[in-house]
Amino acid sequence: MSAIFPGADWLQAFEQKLNTDERYGQIASKWEGDMYFIIEPEGNLKSQTVMYLDLWHGKCRGSEIVADITSHNPAFTLKAGYVNFARVLKGELDPMQAMLTRKLDVKGNMAVMMRNVPTVLDFVRCAREITTETL
Repeated sequence: MSAIFPGADWLQAFEQKLNTDERYGQIASKWEGDMYFIIEPEGNLKSQTVMYLDLWHGKCRGSEIVADITSHNPAFTLKAGYVNFARVLKGELDPMQAMLTRKLDVKGNMAVMMRNVPTVLDFVRCAREITTETL
């Protein structure tokens, strides 16, 4: 399954990919932490999109497009303009470099992120594999 980023179809495809990808399941088996993706309007994206993912031990227990940003209190928030998210998904921008250079703004325990670089990178691999195109 593949879909256009960002949107409900993409988020559903991503959740399904995370829950069926054996490699991700093994690499992320110790991960505990939900997250928001806050995608700021840029380029073809005309309004802010907020996606929520409940990630736990190599599975995605749920995901949704969020209308009210106060509806969850996730462990991590990744915020960036649409262009930088799209560049990460297209393989043009390394996700760890994007975080360290603040092209992706990360709220949450950065030490946990840094101890889990393989999980972060495989999470991004899964996202890239289901993304056919961006807006």
